[in-house]
Amino acid sequence: MIPTFTPAGLLPPGIHWAKWDELVARYGINPHRARLLSGLERACDALRTAGCHTLYLDGSFVTAKVYPSDYDGCWDTAGVNSARLDPVLLDFKNDRAAQKAKYLGELFLCQAVAKLGPPQRVFLDFFQHDKNTDELKGIVGLNL
Repeated sequence: MIPTFTPAGLLPPGIHWAKWDELVARYGINPHRARLLSGLERACDALRTAGCHTLYLDGSFVTAKVYPSDYDGCWDTAGVNSARLDPVLLDFKNDRAAQKAKYLGELFLCQAVAKLGPPQRVFLDFFQHDKNTDELKGIVGLNL
């Protein structure tokens, strides 16, 4: 279940597990967000086809922001058959332009190190910290 936002418009710390329908009801509040969800759904389908079981969502998409530019997330590589994986999901060139064009968001590997500044953390941990304050914040987990 996705909890209410903190006064800062963020999710409280932790991984908040949701089903797809709950995600759509909570975050598909306008046509822009619904469009982003359609891209995320295509990405989830591609990941599921390759054997991925878990995706974590972060970024302004899982905040109170009415018009986020995209969504961010990371996916667990356990059980993934790389031969069945859409190569776009591993294309991080040009600020992930191919991912943004095809899926309308950016997805990273959970176990990869986010080289976005000290301290260096794997993406699953990086996404659970506010990029400005380093305070803990929540993300949404989806079982694919």
